[in-house]
Amino acid sequence: MRKPSPQSVRGIAKKTASRARYKSDAFGSIHESAAALLRVGAIDKATMRTFDTACVEAPKRIPATRIKALRERLHMSQPVFAVHLNASPSTVAQWESGAKHPTGMALKLLDIVEKHGIEILR
Repeated sequence: MRKPSPQSVRGIAKKTASRARYKSDAFGSIHESAAALLRVGAIDKATMRTFDTACVEAPKRIPATRIKALRERLHMSQPVFAVHLNASPSTVAQWESGAKHPTGMALKLLDIVEKHGIEILR
C-alpha cells in the first residue's frame, strides 16, 4: 500500500474536522485526536474513515415540505432539480409528496444545497 503524502493527509483531516457536526463533544474530541494521528502517519485513511463513521453525525431526515420549499426557492422545476441531484423527476415528486424520503447521497446533497445553494453542485 502506498503511503499518502503529508499534504494530502493534512487536507483530508482538516476538511473532515472543519465541516463536521459531531454526535457529541466527546466524539468531537475523539475525531480530532484521530485526525492528528492521521496527520503524523500513525493511522491510515481507512482507519480515519472508521472514525468519521463513528463520530460524525449523519444528516437528519428532511421533511417533504422543506424539500419542496427548497426547490421553489431555487426557482427550479422538479425535472431540473432532479438533474442537479442525479435523481429522477418522479423520485423528487415522491419526496415532495412524502411517499418516499431521500437517503444516502441524495440526503447529503439536499443538506449541502440547503446550506450552500445549488451553485455548489455546478
